[in-house]
Amino acid sequence: MTFTAHTTATAPTAARPTMAAVEQQFGFLPAATALMAESPELTQAFARTNALFEHGTLSHLEREVVVFAIATRHECHLCVALHSARLTRDAASPELIAALRERRPLGDPRLETLRQFTLAVLDTAGAVDDVRMRAFLDAGFTPRQALEVVLGLGTYTLSTFANRMTGAPVDEAFAPFAWEGVA
Repeated sequence: MTFTAHTTATAPTAARPTMAAVEQQFGFLPAATALMAESPELTQAFARTNALFEHGTLSHLEREVVVFAIATRHECHLCVALHSARLTRDAASPELIAALRERRPLGDPRLETLRQFTLAVLDTAGAVDDVRMRAFLDAGFTPRQALEVVLGLGTYTLSTFANRMTGAPVDEAFAPFAWEGVA
């Protein structure tokens, strides 16, 4: 194996505070963090950008829609499992979670607009056309929130790419929410 699943005792010193914070948040050290710790800079970058993303103006559910669009597009099995667990814990509807996991249109038109906008930002590397931008704004989102989608993309591209590169497994806590992708 190319990457080491570190503990706070074996990780580079600069990664240890972030690892400890993640371990405190989850009650265990997720495998993704243990593997990402090989690069303290990446570990810190994800933690910092994720904190910024979480403090934006998009609601928790809206941020989760952004994350699911990225995770399913990048086929990050771990991310889909973890965020499925999070939405289940938050009592999101099973129909919404299933649609997000299956890349199907969402029953809520506003959330579906957000999902489609996120995918358009990915597909166009940010060069979203006027029609898609207008649909996003007409759904009640703001220009600030359009840029928060970009922040979410940056944050979760770090995580999904690292998880795929390191082969991060789905932790036992998230195993009931394992995802095999969509055919």
